Amino acid sequence: MYSALLLTAVVVGATAWETVPSPEQYLNLGDFYQYLHEPSHRRQTRQLHGSTFVNSDKTSGINARLPFASSKNNVFSAIGGANFDANRHLQSATYGLAMDNAAGHGLSLTNTRIPNFGNRITAAGHANLFHNQNHDLTANAFLSRNMPTIPQVPNFNTVGGGLDYMYKNKVGGSLGVAHTPFLQRTDYSANGMVNLFRNKDTSLDFNAGFSKSGQLHEH
Repeated sequence: MYSALLLTAVVVGATAWETVPSPEQYLNLGDFYQYLHEPSHRRQTRQLHGSTFVNSDKTSGINARLPFASSKNNVFSAIGGANFDANRHLQSATYGLAMDNAAGHGLSLTNTRIPNFGNRITAAGHANLFHNQNHDLTANAFLSRNMPTIPQVPNFNTVGGGLDYMYKNKVGGSLGVAHTPFLQRTDYSANGMVNLFRNKDTSLDFNAGFSKSGQLHEH
């Protein structure tokens, strides 16, 4: 069993990357889709936007999203990201597809390559449970298929889910749990976030998170 506490600084949509805002930068998600469908902006939706973060243990990461198609209620994007250890060595690289709905729902399918381990394919989804000008509550769930390249280690699944809450798009928190039957292991996480600065091009957030892992033991 282990526990960990991480502090994270996150920059979303740095100006050098992003000319099209991302959904999380709007108090009202519908405004984002209205923006995408304005004639003056439609041709810009293929431009790249993303985020980068640095943790208190010096690990870091980068994420990117490239919208390539949209309908009246949905935006389809290519997504990718990479995580690095404290020595800036690659820990994982992810790519896939995502769909975001104007009602706050979404789906994604990704493949993650982990050096010295193998691949992980993940299907994930989230559904908005409640949204108004002050409060936003979203549930999420995922199923991962882990495919190690390590000899004599079989493929195995990880399943999990959680809840995300935001107040006035400024302060929020999340709870999550993930279970891996093959390892007889369950991971728990709790995170808090406060937005320090936001405009239509850039967002700076501060996060604090706690995680705990438990493993069953036979007696």
